[in-house]
Amino acid sequence: MAEVAFIGLGNMGGPMAKNLLEAGHAVTVYDLSAAACEQMKLAGAVVAGSALDAATGRDYVISMLPAGKHVADTYLGSDGLLSKLDGTTTILDCSTIDAATARRVGEAAAGKGIGFMDSPVSGGVAAAAAGTLAFMCGGDAATFEKARQILQDMGKNIFHAGPAGAGQVAKACNNMLLAIHMIGTCEALEMGARNGLDPKVLSDIMLASSGRNWSLEVYNPYPDVMPNAPASNDYKPGFMVDLMVKDLGLAMEIAQQSDIDNAMGQLARELYRQHQEAGNGQRDFSGILRRLQE
Repeated sequence: MAEVAFIGLGNMGGPMAKNLLEAGHAVTVYDLSAAACEQMKLAGAVVAGSALDAATGRDYVISMLPAGKHVADTYLGSDGLLSKLDGTTTILDCSTIDAATARRVGEAAAGKGIGFMDSPVSGGVAAAAAGTLAFMCGGDAATFEKARQILQDMGKNIFHAGPAGAGQVAKACNNMLLAIHMIGTCEALEMGARNGLDPKVLSDIMLASSGRNWSLEVYNPYPDVMPNAPASNDYKPGFMVDLMVKDLGLAMEIAQQSDIDNAMGQLARELYRQHQEAGNGQRDFSGILRRLQE
């Protein structure tokens, strides 16, 4: 059993923290939302009055925050957690942020002898609740071994992508590809439907053929093909369009820094941005199908 601080109890962080409780760890939480903290208190967590109070004396500090600026504010500077903690604590930031900020926090942590890994996740809210997330970790090998001991209670696929920042690069690559094949899947299904094919039958055909992909197999975007997919629940997320637009923006930054002409990624970002501006930001990203239908 470990002493764990969990900072950030949103749609992903809350279920992740609950899985740590169910695994037998002592969990202290902090979030700006009193309601989120109260839910965790009812689940058995201790609620702290600040991020510092939550983190002090813990074996692990896990954060799940909205953006790079929040991660930097939490860990860096004279009031940041890195100035207060020591090498007895391992920090795992599971936020999806820009790789540059992850590297900056990682370098600052290394300078103080504190183990740090950027550990963004893939799988969405359902996987967070089920404890089947994939973690893409950036940091040194020794810290990764410590990280794996706690991440295995929240996920089933845990990868060491490389040094600090590598986890964020891996996440950006993955979500850019996800956006591309989701749009392609929607286009193929809608093309078939408009020519008289049953989307379920067409899905089965493509799943048995070279067009097979995750969007077809796990997260089918056509209503009533897959009962548990957001498409069959009026595109309630799931993974919001707002988050996909954010992640594609991070991918574009990495592509520009790497001098990669990622034309498909750029187009996917523009299509999702248009879908967002049409009022669909809070809908599931698989609802990009509606853009074709409308």
